[in-house]
Amino acid sequence: MSKSFKPLHSVTSNSSTFLSRRKWVSRKKELTELPNWPKGSVSLFTDDPLARTKPSYEFALVSALKFCSSHFSISQGEQIHSVVLKSGLVSNIYIQNSLINLYVKCGRIDDAMCLFGSCSVLDTASWNILISGYVKLCRLDNACRLFEEMPNKDCVSFTTMVMGLAQNDRFYDALEVFKDMRFVGVEPNEVTLASVISSYSRLDGICNGSMVHALALKVGLEGFILVSTNLIHIYSVVSSLDDAERIFNEMPERNLITWNVMLNGFSKAGYVDAARDLFEKFPGKDLVSWSTMISAFVRKDMLDDALVTFREMVCYGFRPNEVLTVDLVSACGRLMNITGGQQLHCVSIKIGLDCYVYMQATIIHFYAACRKMELAHLQFELGCKENISSWNALIAGFLTNGMVNLASEAFNSLPKRDVVSWSTMISGYAQNEQSELAFELFQEMLTSGVQPNEITMVSILSAIANLGSLKHGTWVHDYILDKSIPMNDNLTAGLIDMYAKCGSIKKALELFNQQRNRAKSVSPWNAIIFGAAVHGHPEMSLSIFSDLENTHLKPNSVTFLGVLTACCHAGLVEQGESYFKRMKQIYKIDPNIKHYGCFLDLLGRSGRLEEAERTIASMPMKADVVIWGTLLAACKIHGNLEIAEKAAVSLEKLEPTHGGGRVLLSNTYADAGRWDEVFLLRNAMLRQGVQKVPGCSDVS
Repeated sequence: MSKSFKPLHSVTSNSSTFLSRRKWVSRKKELTELPNWPKGSVSLFTDDPLARTKPSYEFALVSALKFCSSHFSISQGEQIHSVVLKSGLVSNIYIQNSLINLYVKCGRIDDAMCLFGSCSVLDTASWNILISGYVKLCRLDNACRLFEEMPNKDCVSFTTMVMGLAQNDRFYDALEVFKDMRFVGVEPNEVTLASVISSYSRLDGICNGSMVHALALKVGLEGFILVSTNLIHIYSVVSSLDDAERIFNEMPERNLITWNVMLNGFSKAGYVDAARDLFEKFPGKDLVSWSTMISAFVRKDMLDDALVTFREMVCYGFRPNEVLTVDLVSACGRLMNITGGQQLHCVSIKIGLDCYVYMQATIIHFYAACRKMELAHLQFELGCKENISSWNALIAGFLTNGMVNLASEAFNSLPKRDVVSWSTMISGYAQNEQSELAFELFQEMLTSGVQPNEITMVSILSAIANLGSLKHGTWVHDYILDKSIPMNDNLTAGLIDMYAKCGSIKKALELFNQQRNRAKSVSPWNAIIFGAAVHGHPEMSLSIFSDLENTHLKPNSVTFLGVLTACCHAGLVEQGESYFKRMKQIYKIDPNIKHYGCFLDLLGRSGRLEEAERTIASMPMKADVVIWGTLLAACKIHGNLEIAEKAAVSLEKLEPTHGGGRVLLSNTYADAGRWDEVFLLRNAMLRQGVQKVPGCSDVS
């Protein structure tokens, strides 16, 4: 906070100006009509001057002002203020602070400031009351100036500022105030420390979180529920669940918030079993508890468990909110669970959530994801046409289902387009191999005055990558820099991918090196690993992967697909086999069919065809056309007719019209000199009208 400021006392109204605004009107009847009015309050209006000198009279004034503050009775409070002035007790510090508190509590902060400025004597409580008032009204600049001017700050002063700054997302300022607090030797209390821990958790500061934890132990505040709960939260944020769980288990007493924070930590870390165990021990679940457990299941695509838990929640009398219902319906769409989604749709209608904007859009998206576009369109027609989210969901639904023309018609019918509308349509064109239309629409978007965001830029970069136009890609990169569009990980990955696919691997690597230390996810790493692997630089790809393993980031399935692709391109059979095993054993990533395809390609290249055949048999999923085609191609190279015939039969079962497989088998027969089989196979292809699709190139 800046140390240069104008003293507040110099800009406040003087005492006479403030007092001139007060009018004395005796309304004893109105005061006595207030409920639970403190005993003896009527004596405040006595005309006996001796009575006003008794200590009990001052106590009565303080009690009456406190009552007015708690009931926000500003009119009655002003009358008592007039009594104070008439009685000459305005210099009494307790009465003076009670009056400042009255105006603060009733939202009259400027009047409180005027009174504060008119006082000849102020104590610490006077300052704290006014600072707290500014903080509650979010007038933090006023609070900061007053705090800096305050002569004798105590724990309440520092805590008020730390809390106020933290609650208004000024976390660095909050921590600076806390450092000043420690420097001057003021001991924090549990509220101070809880706000500090919360600030560190928002800044992802594990080292500082550990430091505050040590401080909590040092000053003996860890035993407070508020402090321990915030420590659990900060350790959960940085995925240090062992530390979080240890604190939770050592707590002698826990409240509902503590249980929910620990449950949320397990949920977000993907520890579903631990979350389930904790949830079952939960003594008094609320809606937050149920929602957190359901979200844990949804994150791991355990939809059946999520729906069962949802039904239990409803049976216990909890009414689901919009956020929870939207998450569940979205999950049903993602996993194409039409029955579960329709049941949730009925629930949303029954409890009146279907009229909410995001609920309408989510239901449209759900039916579109389940390939039920007629129901999606019906939901759109029944909803509010002014809801742009519903329009965007309908357009996205058409595009997802390959109905590009209908999406274009809906887009052109939009009464008003936002950045999501444009981004959705641009992305749809790019994903449906209409990249030129995507780029034209992007230019139209800029002409219309709508500013693109990161999502728009990722979509247009994908289209440019498909076009292979380095010129357009460079122009878009310059536009991103010129408009200061935030360079998040997805956008960085999109640029790297674009440069690689446009043939400028040097520019892709240059951009990656600029951003690698700022990456919060593995996406930019994946882009350069895959780009280098596919475009003739497998050694570079594997070297970058080695660098990735030395960072805090964890490789994912896409990373290993790039690594295995690099091994395939470089013919590194043993190294590729090692990566395939490490993927499962060290990183606990289950290979998908693309990983198996790369691995089988490696085995095939090295002539280990029997092992490749056994691998296909042991796969957790059914082999597709690519898998059998890869094996068949390897059999041709190594002249293994026995396995080639098996692969060709399996390939024909999957796709009877697949001409490429039969041509490969025919060529394998030819290489072995078995011309009778070649002749029979070619004739069979002619009779059945099977043709091999000729190769083509998109490069212009």
